Amino acid sequence: MTPVFDLTNESAGYRGATVLTGVTLRVTTGERIALVGESGVGKSTLLRLLYGQCRDRASLIPQEFGLVQSLTVFHNVYMGQLHEHSLWRNFRNLLRPVQQDVEAVRDVLDGLRLEDKLFSTVGELSGGQQQRTAIGRALYHTGDIVLGDEPVSNVDEHQARRILKILGERKKTCILAMHDRALALDFADRLIGLKGGQIVLDEPTAGMTPDDLDSLYVH
Repeated sequence: MTPVFDLTNESAGYRGATVLTGVTLRVTTGERIALVGESGVGKSTLLRLLYGQCRDRASLIPQEFGLVQSLTVFHNVYMGQLHEHSLWRNFRNLLRPVQQDVEAVRDVLDGLRLEDKLFSTVGELSGGQQQRTAIGRALYHTGDIVLGDEPVSNVDEHQARRILKILGERKKTCILAMHDRALALDFADRLIGLKGGQIVLDEPTAGMTPDDLDSLYVH
């Protein structure tokens, strides 16, 4: 099967500092992958590296959300398809949204339980609601790959499991950095552990327990 990502002995950095070295990773369509490891180990850097390879097919959920605070939830989610439409249509939707697009965005927000915030300004939302808006933008993107950097860190476990289920249903390939080890093992079929700027664990999740990952968090 042709891989959607194929890295061989890659290095990557952040703000001029090398963060990852010797990264070799092959991902095929349909995989659900969780990236785990201590904070600052390079999970975000790896996601950016992957995103740079496949921007046209992938949507990204960044930790900082990347939302326009002065615009509505509708407009922020609609941004997931800006590249699909003409400049004129995008400008029109900024001023007076087309009903067809409103309903399409509403359908995405319904699953995230944000439909009542459709025309609320993002700056008025809670942290959890803003995170769900960023997830909605990624879901609205027409690509079949989603890359998420701690995408459920600001919601409770019940909401997190529902959101992960939606991501798995709507996107063929999911690669998510996750801090909750139990949730990562429940969601993913493959787990990649990072330590010391390298991939030190790459295994199927079947049969694994959170305790099996302790070595990633011990100096």
